[in-house]
Amino acid sequence: MMEKPVIAAKQPAMLTLEPGAYYWCACGKSSNQPFCDGSHKGSGITPVLFKIEEKKTVFLCQCKHTATKPYCDGTHKTL
Repeated sequence: MMEKPVIAAKQPAMLTLEPGAYYWCACGKSSNQPFCDGSHKGSGITPVLFKIEEKKTVFLCQCKHTATKPYCDGTHKTL
């Protein structure tokens, strides 16, 4: 059975990321928020791979309930 994600924070993480591949924490348990550190093991929740093509600022979800994973869609305002 899949666990429900833990709310890591009720605001997005604003980050400027370099081009590359990243794993967004979907379980909320990572100590390296908003990125995966492997803490999801056994939860049934897997991290989300996303790629950045050029350096840019992004708002990554930390409440883990967004419909636009890994990006914030404002859902944290209703939790």
